[in-house]
Amino acid sequence: MTKTLKELLAEQAQLDARIAAARKEASQEALKKVLELVNEFGFTAQQVFPWKPVAMTVTAKYLDEKTGATWTGRGKPPAWIAGKNREDFLIERTQPQEGPFLAQMAATAHRT
Repeated sequence: MTKTLKELLAEQAQLDARIAAARKEASQEALKKVLELVNEFGFTAQQVFPWKPVAMTVTAKYLDEKTGATWTGRGKPPAWIAGKNREDFLIERTQPQEGPFLAQMAATAHRT
């Protein structure tokens, strides 16, 4: 006898509920075991979940044209810029071009 779609969907719903319950029970047992091991061996969070801090990169702001050395402007200034006018060593930055205003963009989109 072939089951109807409605019957199959009902069976699937029952199976999904049983799977969810089994997963919850298994995850609780796993967590209990992990906590026992952490307590038994005195693990730290870093040992259990190792992470590395996100490295922040800072772009250079000043350039010594003679040597090609750069400096971000943070920390102690290098000898080649110490005591000198820093504006003379600024790296030229291109300014972002202004784009169209939102109203102009909307008008353009409406016309096409």
